[in-house]
Amino acid sequence: MKTHKIILAFFTMCTAIVIISACSTKDLELINPNQLAPETFFTTQAQVESAVNAVYVNLQTGGMFVRMYVYSMDLMGADAAENPQLEANNREFARFTFDSNSGNIGDYWESCYRGINKTNFVIGNADRINAISPSLLSQASKNKYLGEAHFMRALYYFFLVIRFGDIPLITDIPTSTQGTPKSPKQAIYDLIVSDLQYASTNLLSKSVETKGRATKEAATALLGKAYLYQEKHDLALTEFQKIYGAYSLEPEYFDNFKDETEYGVESIFEVAFDEKISANPWVNGSSGAGSGEATLRGQDYGFADWFNTYPAQDLLDEYETGDPRLNDNFYFVGDSYGVGKTVTVEQLTITGGIVRPAGWKKYQNYYKRNNENNASSINFRYLRYADVLLMMAECENKRPGGSQNAAIGYINEVRQRPSTNMPPLALGQSATAVFDAIVKERRVELAGEQLRFSDLVRWGLAESELSGQGFNPTKNYLWPIPARELSTNPEVGPEDQNPGY
Repeated sequence: MKTHKIILAFFTMCTAIVIISACSTKDLELINPNQLAPETFFTTQAQVESAVNAVYVNLQTGGMFVRMYVYSMDLMGADAAENPQLEANNREFARFTFDSNSGNIGDYWESCYRGINKTNFVIGNADRINAISPSLLSQASKNKYLGEAHFMRALYYFFLVIRFGDIPLITDIPTSTQGTPKSPKQAIYDLIVSDLQYASTNLLSKSVETKGRATKEAATALLGKAYLYQEKHDLALTEFQKIYGAYSLEPEYFDNFKDETEYGVESIFEVAFDEKISANPWVNGSSGAGSGEATLRGQDYGFADWFNTYPAQDLLDEYETGDPRLNDNFYFVGDSYGVGKTVTVEQLTITGGIVRPAGWKKYQNYYKRNNENNASSINFRYLRYADVLLMMAECENKRPGGSQNAAIGYINEVRQRPSTNMPPLALGQSATAVFDAIVKERRVELAGEQLRFSDLVRWGLAESELSGQGFNPTKNYLWPIPARELSTNPEVGPEDQNPGY
Protein backbone atom coordinates (compact mmCIF):
# COMPACT_ATOMS: atom_id res chain seq x y z
CA MET A 1 0.00 0.00 0.00
CA LYS A 2 1.02 3.56 -0.55
CA THR A 3 1.55 5.30 2.77
CA HIS A 4 2.05 8.69 1.22
CA LYS A 5 0.19 10.11 -1.75
CA ILE A 6 1.10 13.23 -3.59
CA ILE A 7 -2.16 15.10 -3.24
CA LEU A 8 -3.00 18.75 -3.61
CA ALA A 9 -5.59 18.94 -0.83
CA PHE A 10 -7.64 22.07 -1.29
CA PHE A 11 -4.86 24.02 -2.91
CA THR A 12 -4.19 23.71 -6.64
CA MET A 13 -1.01 25.46 -7.57
CA CYS A 14 -1.84 25.96 -11.20
CA THR A 15 -4.80 28.19 -10.34
CA ALA A 16 -3.56 29.76 -7.12
CA ILE A 17 -0.98 31.95 -8.83
CA VAL A 18 -0.10 33.17 -12.26
CA ILE A 19 1.71 30.18 -13.74
CA ILE A 20 4.06 31.05 -16.55
CA SER A 21 6.27 28.24 -17.72
CA ALA A 22 9.50 29.11 -19.42
CA CYS A 23 7.69 28.26 -22.56
CA SER A 24 4.16 29.25 -23.18
CA THR A 25 1.55 31.85 -22.54
CA LYS A 26 -1.07 29.13 -22.91
CA ASP A 27 -0.02 28.11 -19.40
CA LEU A 28 -1.05 31.53 -18.10
CA GLU A 29 -3.90 31.04 -15.65
CA LEU A 30 -5.42 33.84 -13.63
CA ILE A 31 -6.17 33.68 -9.93
CA ASN A 32 -9.52 32.12 -9.15
CA PRO A 33 -11.33 34.59 -6.86
CA ASN A 34 -12.99 31.68 -5.06
CA GLN A 35 -9.62 30.29 -3.99
CA LEU A 36 -7.00 31.51 -1.57
CA ALA A 37 -4.67 34.15 -2.97
CA PRO A 38 -0.91 34.00 -2.41
CA GLU A 39 -1.08 37.16 -0.30
CA THR A 40 -3.15 35.32 2.31
CA PHE A 41 -1.53 31.93 1.93
CA PHE A 42 1.22 30.23 3.97
CA THR A 43 -0.28 30.85 7.40
CA THR A 44 -0.79 27.22 8.50
CA GLN A 45 1.00 23.90 8.24
CA ALA A 46 -1.78 22.51 6.05
CA GLN A 47 -1.28 25.30 3.54
CA VAL A 48 2.48 24.86 3.44
CA GLU A 49 2.20 21.11 3.07
CA SER A 50 -0.35 21.36 0.26
CA ALA A 51 1.93 23.73 -1.64
CA VAL A 52 4.91 21.44 -1.15
CA ASN A 53 2.89 18.37 -2.15
CA ALA A 54 2.17 20.11 -5.43
CA VAL A 55 5.84 20.30 -6.42
CA TYR A 56 5.98 16.51 -6.85
CA VAL A 57 2.98 16.24 -9.15
CA ASN A 58 4.73 17.05 -12.41
CA LEU A 59 6.75 13.85 -12.16
CA GLN A 60 3.37 12.12 -12.50
CA THR A 61 2.45 13.53 -15.90
CA GLY A 62 2.31 11.95 -19.33
CA GLY A 63 5.34 13.95 -20.39
CA MET A 64 7.36 12.41 -17.58
CA PHE A 65 7.11 9.08 -15.74
CA VAL A 66 3.53 8.23 -16.67
CA ARG A 67 4.63 7.49 -20.22
CA MET A 68 6.75 9.63 -22.53
CA TYR A 69 9.94 9.99 -20.49
CA VAL A 70 10.07 6.22 -20.09
CA TYR A 71 9.60 5.55 -23.79
CA SER A 72 12.01 8.17 -25.05
CA MET A 73 14.92 7.27 -22.80
CA ASP A 74 14.67 3.50 -23.25
CA LEU A 75 14.28 3.76 -27.03
CA MET A 76 17.15 6.21 -27.47
CA GLY A 77 19.38 4.13 -25.22
CA ALA A 78 18.60 0.98 -27.23
CA ASP A 79 17.38 -0.92 -24.19
CA ALA A 80 13.98 -1.07 -25.87
CA ALA A 81 13.22 -1.71 -29.53
CA GLU A 82 10.08 -0.70 -31.39
CA ASN A 83 7.27 -2.95 -32.51
CA PRO A 84 5.19 -1.92 -35.56
CA GLN A 85 2.24 -0.78 -33.45
CA LEU A 86 4.32 1.81 -31.60
CA GLU A 87 2.93 5.26 -32.36
CA ALA A 88 4.87 7.47 -34.77
CA ASN A 89 5.47 10.13 -32.12
CA ASN A 90 7.30 7.51 -30.06
CA ARG A 91 9.09 5.78 -32.94
CA GLU A 92 10.96 9.01 -33.61
CA PHE A 93 13.02 8.40 -30.47
CA ALA A 94 14.05 4.92 -31.60
CA ARG A 95 15.19 6.41 -34.93
CA PHE A 96 16.41 9.85 -33.78
CA THR A 97 14.07 11.57 -36.25
CA PHE A 98 12.51 13.96 -33.73
CA ASP A 99 12.63 17.70 -34.25
CA SER A 100 11.48 20.83 -32.42
CA ASN A 101 7.84 20.05 -33.25
CA SER A 102 7.89 16.83 -31.23
CA GLY A 103 4.93 16.91 -28.89
CA ASN A 104 6.67 14.55 -26.49
CA ILE A 105 9.68 16.82 -26.14
CA GLY A 106 7.39 19.79 -25.64
CA ASP A 107 5.46 17.94 -22.93
CA TYR A 108 8.70 16.99 -21.16
CA TRP A 109 9.86 20.62 -21.23
CA GLU A 110 6.55 21.95 -19.94
CA SER A 111 6.20 19.32 -17.22
CA CYS A 112 9.60 20.29 -15.85
CA TYR A 113 9.03 24.04 -16.01
CA ARG A 114 5.59 23.76 -14.45
CA GLY A 115 7.21 21.84 -11.63
CA ILE A 116 9.89 24.52 -11.35
CA ASN A 117 7.26 27.25 -11.14
CA LYS A 118 5.65 25.44 -8.23
CA THR A 119 8.95 25.07 -6.41
CA ASN A 120 9.71 28.75 -6.98
CA PHE A 121 6.35 29.64 -5.44
CA VAL A 122 7.30 27.81 -2.25
CA ILE A 123 10.89 29.05 -2.16
CA GLY A 124 9.83 32.59 -3.02
CA ASN A 125 7.54 32.59 0.00
CA ALA A 126 10.19 31.35 2.43
CA ASP A 127 9.81 34.52 4.52
CA ARG A 128 6.07 33.89 4.92
CA ILE A 129 6.70 30.27 5.84
CA ASN A 130 9.37 31.17 8.39
CA ALA A 131 7.05 33.80 9.88
CA ILE A 132 4.44 31.18 10.85
CA SER A 133 4.25 30.86 14.62
CA PRO A 134 6.40 28.00 16.01
CA SER A 135 3.29 26.84 17.86
CA LEU A 136 1.70 26.13 14.47
CA LEU A 137 4.78 24.91 12.58
CA SER A 138 8.17 24.07 14.06
CA GLN A 139 11.36 25.43 12.53
CA ALA A 140 12.49 21.90 11.73
CA SER A 141 9.30 21.38 9.74
CA LYS A 142 9.74 24.69 7.95
CA ASN A 143 13.28 23.70 7.00
CA LYS A 144 12.07 20.31 5.78
CA TYR A 145 9.36 21.76 3.55
CA LEU A 146 11.73 24.31 2.04
CA GLY A 147 14.30 21.55 1.59
CA GLU A 148 11.78 19.53 -0.41
CA ALA A 149 11.13 22.48 -2.71
CA HIS A 150 14.85 23.01 -3.29
CA PHE A 151 15.36 19.29 -3.98
CA MET A 152 12.55 19.18 -6.50
CA ARG A 153 13.69 22.34 -8.27
CA ALA A 154 17.13 20.79 -8.62
CA LEU A 155 15.62 17.55 -9.94
CA TYR A 156 13.49 19.30 -12.58
CA TYR A 157 16.46 21.38 -13.71
CA PHE A 158 18.61 18.25 -13.83
CA PHE A 159 16.08 16.61 -16.15
CA LEU A 160 16.22 19.69 -18.38
CA VAL A 161 19.95 20.37 -18.47
CA ILE A 162 20.96 16.82 -19.39
CA ARG A 163 18.58 16.87 -22.36
CA PHE A 164 18.74 20.47 -23.60
CA GLY A 165 21.99 22.01 -22.33
CA ASP A 166 21.57 25.79 -22.12
CA ILE A 167 18.03 26.65 -20.98
CA PRO A 168 16.09 29.51 -19.34
CA LEU A 169 16.97 29.78 -15.66
CA ILE A 170 14.00 30.87 -13.57
CA THR A 171 14.35 31.17 -9.80
CA ASP A 172 11.61 33.62 -8.88
CA ILE A 173 7.84 33.76 -9.10
CA PRO A 174 6.82 34.85 -12.63
CA THR A 175 4.86 38.10 -12.66
CA SER A 176 4.77 38.87 -16.38
CA THR A 177 4.95 37.27 -19.81
CA GLN A 178 8.14 39.05 -20.86
CA GLY A 179 10.03 35.77 -21.21
CA THR A 180 13.39 34.52 -20.00
CA PRO A 181 16.58 34.07 -22.08
CA LYS A 182 18.69 30.94 -22.05
CA SER A 183 21.44 30.62 -19.45
CA PRO A 184 24.64 28.59 -19.90
CA LYS A 185 24.55 24.96 -18.86
CA GLN A 186 27.07 25.63 -16.10
CA ALA A 187 24.75 28.20 -14.50
CA ILE A 188 22.04 25.55 -14.38
CA TYR A 189 24.37 23.08 -12.72
CA ASP A 190 25.47 25.74 -10.24
CA LEU A 191 21.85 26.22 -9.16
CA ILE A 192 21.33 22.46 -8.97
CA VAL A 193 24.35 22.12 -6.69
CA SER A 194 23.26 25.04 -4.50
CA ASP A 195 19.71 23.72 -4.19
CA LEU A 196 20.89 20.23 -3.29
CA GLN A 197 23.36 21.50 -0.73
CA TYR A 198 20.51 23.41 0.90
CA ALA A 199 18.25 20.36 0.68
CA SER A 200 20.78 17.95 2.15
CA THR A 201 21.25 20.29 5.11
CA ASN A 202 17.55 20.79 5.82
CA LEU A 203 15.77 17.58 4.85
CA LEU A 204 14.99 14.69 7.17
CA SER A 205 16.76 11.36 6.88
CA LYS A 206 14.86 8.40 5.48
CA SER A 207 12.15 7.11 7.82
CA VAL A 208 8.55 5.93 7.75
CA GLU A 209 7.30 9.52 7.68
CA THR A 210 9.39 10.44 4.63
CA LYS A 211 7.93 7.82 2.30
CA GLY A 212 7.17 9.43 -1.04
CA ARG A 213 9.10 12.58 -0.13
CA ALA A 214 12.61 13.88 -0.69
CA THR A 215 15.12 13.04 2.03
CA LYS A 216 18.59 14.11 3.10
CA GLU A 217 20.03 10.98 1.49
CA ALA A 218 18.14 11.56 -1.77
CA ALA A 219 19.55 15.09 -1.97
CA THR A 220 23.05 13.78 -1.30
CA ALA A 221 22.73 11.07 -3.95
CA LEU A 222 21.39 13.49 -6.55
CA LEU A 223 24.15 15.98 -5.72
CA GLY A 224 26.72 13.26 -6.32
CA LYS A 225 25.03 12.43 -9.61
CA ALA A 226 25.06 16.10 -10.66
CA TYR A 227 28.79 16.28 -9.93
CA LEU A 228 29.37 13.06 -11.87
CA TYR A 229 27.56 14.45 -14.92
CA GLN A 230 29.97 17.40 -14.76
CA GLU A 231 32.92 14.96 -14.55
CA LYS A 232 33.79 16.21 -11.06
CA HIS A 233 34.59 12.73 -9.84
CA ASP A 234 36.23 13.62 -6.53
CA LEU A 235 33.30 15.80 -5.48
CA ALA A 236 30.80 13.18 -6.62
CA LEU A 237 32.54 10.41 -4.70
CA THR A 238 32.62 12.55 -1.55
CA GLU A 239 28.83 12.89 -1.68
CA PHE A 240 28.21 9.23 -2.43
CA GLN A 241 30.44 8.20 0.47
CA LYS A 242 28.16 10.12 2.84
CA ILE A 243 25.38 7.60 2.19
CA TYR A 244 27.55 4.54 1.63
CA GLY A 245 26.34 1.93 4.07
CA ALA A 246 23.20 3.89 4.96
CA TYR A 247 21.34 1.73 2.43
CA SER A 248 21.70 -1.87 1.36
CA LEU A 249 20.80 -3.95 -1.66
CA GLU A 250 17.48 -5.75 -1.68
CA PRO A 251 18.28 -9.45 -1.16
CA GLU A 252 15.88 -10.19 -4.03
CA TYR A 253 16.67 -8.10 -7.12
CA PHE A 254 13.08 -8.21 -8.42
CA ASP A 255 11.76 -6.64 -5.21
CA ASN A 256 13.01 -3.32 -6.58
CA PHE A 257 10.26 -3.40 -9.19
CA LYS A 258 7.14 -4.57 -7.35
CA ASP A 259 4.20 -2.75 -5.83
CA GLU A 260 4.32 -4.58 -2.50
CA THR A 261 8.01 -3.84 -1.81
CA GLU A 262 8.12 -0.11 -2.43
CA TYR A 263 10.28 2.14 -0.22
CA GLY A 264 12.58 -0.77 0.52
CA VAL A 265 16.12 -0.86 1.84
CA GLU A 266 17.60 -0.07 -1.60
CA SER A 267 15.26 2.73 -2.62
CA ILE A 268 16.54 6.30 -2.19
CA PHE A 269 13.88 8.25 -4.11
CA GLU A 270 10.70 7.01 -5.78
CA VAL A 271 8.07 8.50 -8.06
CA ALA A 272 4.79 7.38 -6.47
CA PHE A 273 1.87 5.92 -8.43
CA ASP A 274 -1.54 4.51 -7.50
CA GLU A 275 -3.94 3.22 -10.14
CA LYS A 276 -6.86 3.40 -7.70
CA ILE A 277 -6.92 7.19 -7.73
CA SER A 278 -5.69 7.84 -11.25
CA ALA A 279 -8.10 9.76 -13.43
CA ASN A 280 -6.65 10.26 -16.90
CA PRO A 281 -2.97 9.50 -17.38
CA TRP A 282 -3.37 10.15 -21.12
CA VAL A 283 -3.41 13.90 -20.54
CA ASN A 284 0.29 14.60 -20.89
CA GLY A 285 0.41 17.93 -19.17
CA SER A 286 -2.23 17.25 -16.58
CA SER A 287 -1.50 17.70 -12.92
CA GLY A 288 -3.52 17.58 -9.78
CA ALA A 289 -4.94 14.98 -7.48
CA GLY A 290 -5.55 11.79 -9.41
CA SER A 291 -4.77 13.17 -12.85
CA GLY A 292 -1.60 11.22 -13.41
CA GLU A 293 -1.07 8.99 -10.42
CA ALA A 294 -0.72 5.80 -12.41
CA THR A 295 1.84 4.82 -15.00
CA LEU A 296 1.09 3.31 -18.39
CA ARG A 297 4.37 1.44 -18.52
CA GLY A 298 2.62 -1.85 -17.76
CA GLN A 299 0.43 -1.65 -20.82
CA ASP A 300 3.03 -0.13 -23.12
CA TYR A 301 5.70 -2.71 -22.32
CA GLY A 302 3.33 -5.64 -21.76
CA PHE A 303 4.07 -8.62 -24.01
CA ALA A 304 0.51 -9.96 -23.58
CA ASP A 305 -1.06 -6.55 -24.05
CA TRP A 306 -0.01 -3.58 -26.20
CA PHE A 307 3.56 -4.88 -26.71
CA ASN A 308 4.66 -1.53 -28.11
CA THR A 309 8.29 -2.28 -27.29
CA TYR A 310 10.38 -5.35 -26.63
CA PRO A 311 13.83 -5.82 -25.09
CA ALA A 312 16.54 -5.22 -27.67
CA GLN A 313 18.54 -8.31 -28.62
CA ASP A 314 21.74 -6.36 -28.01
CA LEU A 315 20.63 -5.82 -24.42
CA LEU A 316 19.82 -9.50 -23.88
CA ASP A 317 23.23 -10.45 -25.26
CA GLU A 318 24.98 -8.38 -22.56
CA TYR A 319 24.03 -10.82 -19.80
CA GLU A 320 26.59 -13.41 -18.79
CA THR A 321 25.61 -17.06 -18.82
CA GLY A 322 23.86 -17.85 -15.58
CA ASP A 323 23.12 -14.25 -14.59
CA PRO A 324 19.69 -14.51 -12.87
CA ARG A 325 18.96 -10.87 -13.67
CA LEU A 326 18.21 -11.95 -17.23
CA ASN A 327 15.15 -13.85 -16.02
CA ASP A 328 14.35 -11.21 -13.42
CA ASN A 329 14.10 -8.55 -16.12
CA PHE A 330 12.57 -10.44 -19.05
CA TYR A 331 10.01 -13.12 -19.93
CA PHE A 332 10.85 -15.88 -22.40
CA VAL A 333 8.68 -18.49 -24.10
CA GLY A 334 7.65 -21.11 -21.55
CA ASP A 335 8.02 -18.85 -18.52
CA SER A 336 5.18 -18.82 -16.00
CA TYR A 337 3.35 -15.59 -15.26
CA GLY A 338 0.14 -14.38 -13.68
CA VAL A 339 -2.21 -17.05 -12.38
CA GLY A 340 -1.42 -20.34 -14.08
CA LYS A 341 -0.34 -18.71 -17.35
CA THR A 342 2.65 -19.51 -19.57
CA VAL A 343 4.33 -17.27 -22.13
CA THR A 344 3.63 -18.58 -25.63
CA VAL A 345 5.33 -18.09 -28.98
CA GLU A 346 2.16 -16.43 -30.23
CA GLN A 347 2.38 -13.73 -27.56
CA LEU A 348 5.86 -12.77 -28.75
CA THR A 349 4.93 -12.91 -32.44
CA ILE A 350 4.21 -9.68 -34.30
CA THR A 351 2.99 -8.73 -37.78
CA GLY A 352 4.70 -10.78 -40.47
CA GLY A 353 5.24 -13.77 -38.23
CA ILE A 354 8.35 -12.30 -36.62
CA VAL A 355 9.00 -13.71 -33.16
CA ARG A 356 10.53 -11.32 -30.67
CA PRO A 357 13.17 -12.78 -28.33
CA ALA A 358 11.56 -11.77 -25.05
CA GLY A 359 9.05 -9.57 -23.26
CA TRP A 360 9.60 -7.15 -20.41
CA LYS A 361 9.24 -8.32 -16.81
CA LYS A 362 10.79 -5.39 -14.92
CA TYR A 363 8.12 -2.98 -13.62
CA GLN A 364 5.37 -5.22 -15.01
CA ASN A 365 2.44 -6.60 -13.00
CA TYR A 366 2.52 -10.04 -14.62
CA TYR A 367 3.95 -11.50 -11.44
CA LYS A 368 0.47 -11.13 -9.93
CA ARG A 369 -2.05 -10.72 -12.75
CA ASN A 370 -2.64 -12.12 -16.22
CA ASN A 371 -3.04 -8.87 -18.10
CA GLU A 372 -1.67 -5.34 -18.07
CA ASN A 373 -4.99 -3.98 -19.25
CA ASN A 374 -5.07 -1.03 -16.90
CA ALA A 375 -2.65 1.50 -15.51
CA SER A 376 -0.03 0.46 -12.99
CA SER A 377 0.62 1.37 -9.36
CA ILE A 378 4.26 0.32 -9.29
CA ASN A 379 6.42 3.18 -8.03
CA PHE A 380 9.43 4.08 -10.13
CA ARG A 381 12.66 3.89 -8.14
CA TYR A 382 14.46 6.85 -9.66
CA LEU A 383 17.43 6.64 -7.27
CA ARG A 384 18.45 3.28 -5.88
CA TYR A 385 21.52 2.08 -4.04
CA ALA A 386 22.82 -0.22 -6.79
CA ASP A 387 23.01 2.80 -9.10
CA VAL A 388 24.92 4.72 -6.42
CA LEU A 389 27.41 1.86 -5.98
CA LEU A 390 28.09 1.75 -9.70
CA MET A 391 28.48 5.53 -9.84
CA MET A 392 30.94 5.25 -6.94
CA ALA A 393 32.89 2.69 -8.94
CA GLU A 394 32.97 5.04 -11.90
CA CYS A 395 34.17 7.96 -9.78
CA GLU A 396 36.88 5.89 -8.11
CA ASN A 397 38.07 4.60 -11.47
CA LYS A 398 38.08 8.03 -13.14
CA ARG A 399 39.37 10.35 -10.43
CA PRO A 400 43.08 11.24 -10.27
CA GLY A 401 44.81 8.74 -8.02
CA GLY A 402 41.72 6.58 -7.82
CA SER A 403 41.85 2.92 -6.90
CA GLN A 404 40.77 0.40 -9.51
CA ASN A 405 40.53 -2.25 -6.81
CA ALA A 406 38.15 -0.06 -4.79
CA ALA A 407 36.07 0.45 -7.94
CA ILE A 408 35.94 -3.30 -8.52
CA GLY A 409 34.82 -3.73 -4.92
CA TYR A 410 31.77 -1.52 -5.52
CA ILE A 411 30.93 -3.43 -8.70
CA ASN A 412 31.22 -6.73 -6.88
CA GLU A 413 28.80 -5.56 -4.20
CA VAL A 414 26.18 -5.24 -6.94
CA ARG A 415 27.14 -8.53 -8.60
CA GLN A 416 26.98 -10.42 -5.31
CA ARG A 417 23.53 -9.37 -4.20
CA PRO A 418 22.15 -12.59 -2.64
CA SER A 419 19.69 -13.28 -5.45
CA THR A 420 22.23 -12.38 -8.16
CA ASN A 421 25.36 -14.03 -6.75
CA MET A 422 27.53 -13.64 -9.84
CA PRO A 423 31.26 -14.40 -9.58
CA PRO A 424 33.25 -11.40 -8.32
CA LEU A 425 35.45 -9.57 -10.79
CA ALA A 426 39.16 -10.11 -10.29
CA LEU A 427 41.24 -7.39 -8.69
CA GLY A 428 44.32 -5.86 -10.30
CA GLN A 429 42.68 -4.75 -13.56
CA SER A 430 43.53 -1.66 -15.60
CA ALA A 431 41.41 1.49 -15.55
CA THR A 432 40.25 0.70 -19.09
CA ALA A 433 39.17 -2.81 -18.13
CA VAL A 434 37.36 -1.51 -15.06
CA PHE A 435 35.56 1.12 -17.14
CA ASP A 436 34.42 -1.57 -19.58
CA ALA A 437 33.12 -3.59 -16.62
CA ILE A 438 31.19 -0.57 -15.32
CA VAL A 439 29.62 0.03 -18.74
CA LYS A 440 28.48 -3.59 -18.90
CA GLU A 441 27.32 -3.82 -15.29
CA ARG A 442 25.26 -0.65 -15.51
CA ARG A 443 23.51 -1.95 -18.58
CA VAL A 444 22.50 -5.32 -17.15
CA GLU A 445 21.69 -4.08 -13.62
CA LEU A 446 19.82 -0.94 -14.70
CA ALA A 447 18.20 -2.23 -17.90
CA GLY A 448 14.98 -0.44 -18.78
CA GLU A 449 15.50 2.25 -16.13
CA GLN A 450 16.03 5.12 -18.58
CA LEU A 451 19.73 5.58 -17.76
CA ARG A 452 21.51 4.01 -20.73
CA PHE A 453 21.23 6.94 -23.16
CA SER A 454 22.47 9.48 -20.63
CA ASP A 455 25.32 7.13 -19.74
CA LEU A 456 26.37 6.76 -23.38
CA VAL A 457 26.24 10.52 -23.92
CA ARG A 458 28.42 11.41 -20.96
CA TRP A 459 30.87 8.59 -21.75
CA GLY A 460 31.21 9.75 -25.37
CA LEU A 461 29.96 6.38 -26.62
CA ALA A 462 26.62 7.38 -28.12
CA GLU A 463 27.97 7.73 -31.65
CA SER A 464 29.61 4.31 -31.73
CA GLU A 465 26.81 2.49 -29.91
CA LEU A 466 23.78 4.13 -31.51
CA SER A 467 24.81 4.92 -35.09
CA GLY A 468 22.76 1.99 -36.34
CA GLN A 469 19.62 3.64 -35.00
CA GLY A 470 20.32 6.90 -36.79
CA PHE A 471 22.07 8.81 -34.00
CA ASN A 472 23.59 11.98 -35.49
CA PRO A 473 26.55 13.25 -33.43
CA THR A 474 26.18 16.75 -34.87
CA LYS A 475 22.90 17.26 -33.03
CA ASN A 476 21.49 14.29 -31.08
CA TYR A 477 23.56 14.73 -27.94
CA LEU A 478 20.90 17.32 -27.12
CA TRP A 479 17.20 17.59 -27.77
CA PRO A 480 15.83 20.55 -29.73
CA ILE A 481 14.30 23.46 -27.88
CA PRO A 482 10.54 22.92 -28.43
CA ALA A 483 9.00 24.97 -31.24
CA ARG A 484 6.25 26.11 -28.88
CA GLU A 485 8.96 27.68 -26.68
CA LEU A 486 10.51 29.51 -29.61
CA SER A 487 7.12 30.89 -30.64
CA THR A 488 5.97 32.05 -27.20
CA ASN A 489 9.10 33.10 -25.31
CA PRO A 490 10.19 36.48 -26.72
CA GLU A 491 13.66 36.00 -25.22
CA VAL A 492 14.34 32.69 -26.99
CA GLY A 493 14.28 32.73 -30.78
CA PRO A 494 15.30 30.51 -33.71
CA GLU A 495 18.88 31.68 -33.31
CA ASP A 496 18.88 30.08 -29.85
CA GLN A 497 17.94 26.63 -31.14
CA ASN A 498 20.33 23.80 -30.34
CA PRO A 499 22.78 22.93 -33.16
CA GLY A 500 21.43 20.84 -36.01
CA TYR A 501 17.77 21.59 -35.45
